[in-house]
Amino acid sequence: MNSKGGARTKHLDFIILDLLSIQVAFVLAGFIFWSKIGSILDLYWIIDGAISILYLLVVLFNAPHSSIMRRGYLKELWSVIVTNIWMMLSLLAILFAFKESATYSRVFLGAFSIADVLVMFIFRCIWKKVLRMRFKKDNSKVLIIGYKDNLEEFINALKKDNIGYYLYRGVVLLDGDNEETFMDIPVAPLEGILDYVKEHVVNEVYILGRSNENESLADQFLDMGIMVHVVLNYEVLDLTNAQLEQIDRYAVLTASISRGTFGELFIKRVFDIFVSIIGLVFTGLFTLIFGPIIYLQSPGPIFFSQKRVGKNGKFFKMYKFRSMYMDAEERKKELMDQNQMNGLMFKMDNDPRIIPIGKFLRKTSIDEFPQFWNIFKGDMSLVGTRPPTLDEFEQYESHHLSRLAIKPGLTGMWQTSGRSDITDFEEIVRLDNEYIRNFSLGLDIKLIFKTFTAVLFGKGSK
Repeated sequence: MNSKGGARTKHLDFIILDLLSIQVAFVLAGFIFWSKIGSILDLYWIIDGAISILYLLVVLFNAPHSSIMRRGYLKELWSVIVTNIWMMLSLLAILFAFKESATYSRVFLGAFSIADVLVMFIFRCIWKKVLRMRFKKDNSKVLIIGYKDNLEEFINALKKDNIGYYLYRGVVLLDGDNEETFMDIPVAPLEGILDYVKEHVVNEVYILGRSNENESLADQFLDMGIMVHVVLNYEVLDLTNAQLEQIDRYAVLTASISRGTFGELFIKRVFDIFVSIIGLVFTGLFTLIFGPIIYLQSPGPIFFSQKRVGKNGKFFKMYKFRSMYMDAEERKKELMDQNQMNGLMFKMDNDPRIIPIGKFLRKTSIDEFPQFWNIFKGDMSLVGTRPPTLDEFEQYESHHLSRLAIKPGLTGMWQTSGRSDITDFEEIVRLDNEYIRNFSLGLDIKLIFKTFTAVLFGKGSK
């Protein structure tokens, strides 16, 4: 069972927050020695660094953030006190071993310990409150599948483990579905379950079946890009990116086609925010340059907005510089017989709906720059899959839904593989799934460089 290891990678945000609290506490303790501030900066920075390293060792061996979101205030305070006790005892032992204990003020170390307990406790409580608010705003929609004789106990355990993140979309009873509800959760039909999952925007499934049923159901849901949790009744299955978790006394195997760790996704999000700020500056400049031209060639809004489908079926408005005439959507129906794509997307050379400046905007990809606002907001990422329109999404087959397992991106695998030459939608789905299954920060960097090259030489941007 890897509960401690999971806590270390899963709670990187709390680790960073604790390290920040150590710095704040160090400054607060320093105010007591304000008259000797010069000596503190010269001498005590060593203590500051040592305490930070000792904190990371405590995290490594003790995993103080395990189950942190389920702890109450008193348990959280006790966890913070224990963490600081370990740090200070280790520090004192090191100072004693190197005969440096008399060099540093005990009053300063005591003031630091008290300040760090208070600051760390406050920071953790505030951040937990922020996370709970985010959970309520962006819940995970859960479907539970199993037999009646073991479902009730498991659902109780799952509800006990829930911190407001899960919304229960339905229960599938493998031994009968005559009931309308089970434990106040709607009963979903086993027949037509894939349509039910699509209609109710389910993005996580718990399966408590027999081994052959688990494997069959898990494969179907994974093809749709849904995260699958298999409760281990009999044997461990060979599932994609499988991880072992513990819920109460239940061992649960979790599989997902997306293999990004919390740390990788955190770095990806920070990078998205940084790049999007730069991108928004250029968007403002391009608005001043091309906005009047767009309006003169086709009076109307400079920006084009359209409802798209994002991660886990979440709707959002995507923005572009308008490169088509105002009646483009109506005229699209007349041009469908000239569609060069085999599948759900529309594309044609020399599209008559494009305004003169629009051809340049598309060729240089300048029309995409307003999407940096979507990236800054968190609707999109710099690298990902392209978000489908509502019309496309409504025509999706079950295996197409895997494209929604991650945030949509400004660029991605199929865009950098010569998007002008790809005319088969199934090939686009294959490339998107290849990106999702093999995600890494290194792959993102590679695709960003390929995007710059494609834009620079005007490849794949017709």
